[in-house]
Amino acid sequence: MKKLFRSIDNAPLILFRIFFGILFALESFGAITTGWVKANFITPQFTFSHIGFEWLQPLPGYGMYAYFIVMGIFSIFVALGYRYRLSIIILTTLWAGTYLMQKTSYNNHYYLLLLVGIMLAFLPANSYKSLDVKQGRTPQKLSMPFWCVFVMIAQIAIVYFYATVAKFYPDWLDGTFIKNLLANSTPFEAINNFFSQKWFYMFITYMGIVFDGLIVPALLYKRTRNIAVIASLVFHLFNSVVLQIGIFPYFALSYAVFFYEPETIRRIFFKNKPKFESIEQDYSGKQILKYFFLPFLCLQVLLPLRHWFIKGDVLFTEEGHRLSWRMMLRSKSGYTSFKLVDKATNQKIPFVITNYITPKQYNSFATKPDMIWQLAQRINKIYKERDGIDVAVYATTYVSVNGKPSLKLIDDTVDLTQVDWNYFGHSEWVLLPEQYK
Repeated sequence: MKKLFRSIDNAPLILFRIFFGILFALESFGAITTGWVKANFITPQFTFSHIGFEWLQPLPGYGMYAYFIVMGIFSIFVALGYRYRLSIIILTTLWAGTYLMQKTSYNNHYYLLLLVGIMLAFLPANSYKSLDVKQGRTPQKLSMPFWCVFVMIAQIAIVYFYATVAKFYPDWLDGTFIKNLLANSTPFEAINNFFSQKWFYMFITYMGIVFDGLIVPALLYKRTRNIAVIASLVFHLFNSVVLQIGIFPYFALSYAVFFYEPETIRRIFFKNKPKFESIEQDYSGKQILKYFFLPFLCLQVLLPLRHWFIKGDVLFTEEGHRLSWRMMLRSKSGYTSFKLVDKATNQKIPFVITNYITPKQYNSFATKPDMIWQLAQRINKIYKERDGIDVAVYATTYVSVNGKPSLKLIDDTVDLTQVDWNYFGHSEWVLLPEQYK
C-alpha cells in the first residue's frame, strides 16, 4: 500500500493524455473521411443498439457528422489540457453514445477506449503541460501518486490476460483461424502466397499467444523492457498494415509510457520539466482509488468470466462474447431469413430482410442471436404501428465458425417476439449443436 502512494514524476500520465487526445481526434475525424460514420449511422434506417439502449439512435440527417466533429474538437481539448475535466467527460460520454448506439461494427478496441476515457476522467492528467495550468485554472504539479500508473497498467494487463486465455482453443492452436484470417488479406498475390505457407501462419498463431501472454511481464521487467517495446512495435504495425484496425495499434503502443521509469519519460519528452525528487508519500486521490478504481478493476476481472457460466460454447452462441476481450479469435459466416405470420389470420406475410437493413448490417446480424432477436422485435413493432398487424417472427439461421460446416443456430419453431433475451444466461431458443455444447 505504501508503494501505491509513493510520489513519482507525473510525466507518463501527462504524455499519455496528449497521445490519447491526438489519437481520439484522428479516430473521430477519420471516421467521417473513411465513410465509417455514413455506413454505420447515416445510411441505415436504424441501428442495432446494445440491448436496453434501443432508444439511443443516430441524429437525423447528417447530424452524426456534427456529432463526430464535436467529438474530435473535444479530443483536441483533451490533448491540450483545455478545461480538461469537462472535456474528457464530454468526450467519453459522446464515445459511450457511439459505442452503445451500434453493434454492427462492434470492436473490443472501442470498448477499451471507453474504459480508458472513464479512467482518465478521475486522474490528474492536466496538472502539467496543459492550458488549464497556463491559464490558471489548475495548479501546476510535477508529481502524482504511483497508483495513477498502477491502475492503467492493471487495466491493460486484464485485457492481455483474457486475450491470451481465449486463444487456447482448437481452431487457434492448429492455425485454422490465422490461416483463414490471412487468406487473401492483401491485393498482392505474392504476399498472399507467402502468408499461406504453413510455417508462417503457425508462427503468427503461436506468436500471438506468446505476445499477449508475456508482453505485460516483459514491459514490467527492466531488462526486457526495450525488447518488449520493439516486439510491440513490430506486432502492432503488422496488425495495422494487414488487418487495418484503425488507431488501436498506436493506442496500444502509447501505453508503453506507463512501464518506463517516470524520470526516463520526463528526460525524453519533457526536457524543460523540472526534475522531481521526493521520498514523501502522496495520499491525494486515496478515496478515488478505494471507492472507484478498485471496484472498477474488480468488475473488469469479473465481466469476462461470465461466458464460462453460460451453457454452450461462446464461439457459436455469442452469449457472453462482448466485454470479455475475445479479440480476433474466430471468423463466422452464415445467413438468416425471417418468416412472418399474421397472428390473427395465421397467414404468412412476404418479407425481405434486406429491405430493412443494409448489407453491412446483415453481415453482422446474420450470425448473432441478440441482433436477430432485436430485429424480430423491431419488425413486430413496425407492423403494429404501420399496418395494425400483430406478427409472429420465426428465424431460420445457419452459421459456420472458422469455415466449418454450417449448423442451425436458432430454433425456427419459436416466435422471437414472445421470448426474452437473457443477457447473463443462456436463451433456450439458441440451439446448441453437439460440438458446441
